[in-house]
Amino acid sequence: MSQTNRSGQTVSTEIDLALFGALGDLAQRKLFPALFHLEREGLLDPATRLLGLARQDYDLDGFRKQIEKALKTYVKAEELDRESLARFLARLDFLQLDFTKPEGYAAVREWRQDVGRPMVVYLSVAAKIYGDICRHLEASGSLDDQSRVVVEKPIGYDLDSSAEINDAIGAVFPESRVYRIDHYLGKETVQNLIALRFANPLFGTQWNQNHISHVEITVAEKVGIEGRWGYFDDAGQLRDMVQNHLLQLVCLIAMDPPANLDADAIRDEKVKVLKALRPFTDDMLGRDVVRGQYTAGTIDGQAVPGYLEEEGANTESHTESFVAMKTGVANWRWAGVPFYLRTGKRMPEKLSQIVIHFRQQPHYIFDPDQRGLAANKLVIRLQPEEGIALEVLTKDSGLDKGMRLRRGPLHLDFNSAFPKTRIPDAYERLLLEVMKGQQYLFVRRDEVEHAWQWCDSLIAAWEDRDEPPRRYPAGSWGPVASIAMITQDGRSWYEDY
Repeated sequence: MSQTNRSGQTVSTEIDLALFGALGDLAQRKLFPALFHLEREGLLDPATRLLGLARQDYDLDGFRKQIEKALKTYVKAEELDRESLARFLARLDFLQLDFTKPEGYAAVREWRQDVGRPMVVYLSVAAKIYGDICRHLEASGSLDDQSRVVVEKPIGYDLDSSAEINDAIGAVFPESRVYRIDHYLGKETVQNLIALRFANPLFGTQWNQNHISHVEITVAEKVGIEGRWGYFDDAGQLRDMVQNHLLQLVCLIAMDPPANLDADAIRDEKVKVLKALRPFTDDMLGRDVVRGQYTAGTIDGQAVPGYLEEEGANTESHTESFVAMKTGVANWRWAGVPFYLRTGKRMPEKLSQIVIHFRQQPHYIFDPDQRGLAANKLVIRLQPEEGIALEVLTKDSGLDKGMRLRRGPLHLDFNSAFPKTRIPDAYERLLLEVMKGQQYLFVRRDEVEHAWQWCDSLIAAWEDRDEPPRRYPAGSWGPVASIAMITQDGRSWYEDY
């Protein structure tokens, strides 16, 4: 089967996909459902094969039953038709393998015997064994010059560990065949952000410091640690969310127009943004950065424990579960425009959104009491429901209203606008682009390293100050200091308007 790439060329999507960590949470919850939906939409080539690899000892029948169970759990019942399910399960093979030992990889080579199609290696495992798997695949003769590798974040703990992991991958796979996933980049709304900015003169001519007063990005999670204490307490919210998801969103908002839609043209512009991110001086830390850690509180009417009360917790931990910061991009387009970033766990709702705040008109002629309304806002919602809304001002209706203003949205809700079209999960789009050999939705090595450089400098400054994170009750929008951080500029977070 063939697909059309971004240049209009026809490319084959016939591959062998080897999924390491096939019985892990990500594979069961996201990857196999995404692959099933590609099957259901007729986007998997008939010859494409799927090999699950895991440490657990399953036979093929048992593995297929486990995947069927996962699909019934994570795919809507009305979308799990029997014919598509039977076709999908028939594609599956399974190998039990200790990923760190080379002797088992002969079985992978045997599975690949005399196959001419490209092999995609998906590493849904801990990053510390990426290098082992890549080396053993190469040594066993399982790879060729068409093979690709897909790796999940987090790629390292800091710049040095990231470089070590990327060196290990790069010793086997050239950069042109490495696909680093940030699943936010596969979301429909993020794709529409590129179209919105660069296909519409209405926004393209306004997208700079002359017309935008500030930018606000919130990624809020209702969940707490959810049994991930060992990982999360070593990482914290800055490493877990800011270093990848939020900085990627900053790049897509702030980057200059690429020369074209080729992968490297887009990624070159993103790297320029990362290089231009404003570093934090010592005096800025107390004013422009807030670290928080949740205490016991209430979510959806249910009592939940504090961070230090979670199962397995280190009660002396100073790891942050919340970060808010004011930063900027030091270039001509964004000079003087603050970017307010906020992300945390145990917040009132699950929410990922970008709010572009446009400047007010230079001369205001309406009711002075309504001057606070007089600025347009572009709200880009990534989750839970994807959509875009432009808040505009119109005259309030009624004979008694005079020229009173009212704020209302010009709203594009993808679920409402396309009621007969299922909005694909981010992993569906990302997996399809890997099959097509397209890298524009994936993160290049220098992007990862520039993001780590910026985050490492902030973490080092935190360690020098040795201050505990501020407390905030679960179910709130974070520490009071995060509100003070933005109100000192005469602004407020979007949900407070």
